[in-house]
Amino acid sequence: MAKLSVIDLSGKAVGSIEVSDAVFAAEVKEHLLWEAVRSLRAAKRRGTAKVKGRSEVNLTKDKYIKQKGSGGARHGNKRVNLYPKGGRVHGPVPHLYILHVNRRAMAGAMRSVLSLRAKAGDLLVVKEFTGEAAKTKILAKALETIKAPRALLVDKGENTWLRRTSANLAKADFLDARGVNVYDIMRYPKLVIAESSLRELEARLLKTVSKRAQAGAQ
Repeated sequence: MAKLSVIDLSGKAVGSIEVSDAVFAAEVKEHLLWEAVRSLRAAKRRGTAKVKGRSEVNLTKDKYIKQKGSGGARHGNKRVNLYPKGGRVHGPVPHLYILHVNRRAMAGAMRSVLSLRAKAGDLLVVKEFTGEAAKTKILAKALETIKAPRALLVDKGENTWLRRTSANLAKADFLDARGVNVYDIMRYPKLVIAESSLRELEARLLKTVSKRAQAGAQ
């Protein structure tokens, strides 16, 4: 079992916790990280690009020139892409860019990124995110103190103090523990997470690890 130090927002060590090696000291699988980030970024695309085809443009369907005798080419109507305002051929239409990654692979990517941050010392566990007043400068000063000015802050969504104080931070961002994902963790060099949220995340990921793997990691 690996040990992680627990600090407060002043940077003072207030204890330590034991965490599972199967989650925080697992093998880092780069191909799973790539698949997870690719899938999560694709899911953020809106996919609303749209052009009109020849059946949608507002032009007449009638044959505009006689078949023979004009000295020009033979055409049907002006809805084709050869003419101005004609419909576009094989243009973009609204669709989803979702790339499916199964849950085991996504969980493996989460274990990989957490192990990567823990091994590099970029995973900071805070006892709790709270302060005297909900002011951004208080949280900004605390992040400077713990040497994590650019970080992803993870705690329960019910923590209104953290939600309010982090809203105007330029280099850090708050994320509800229920929505923590590989892409957002990798966007920031530091991961600062509350102790209670860390325990919940660990319990959630341990369910995706076989008992044999858990026993081998201990």
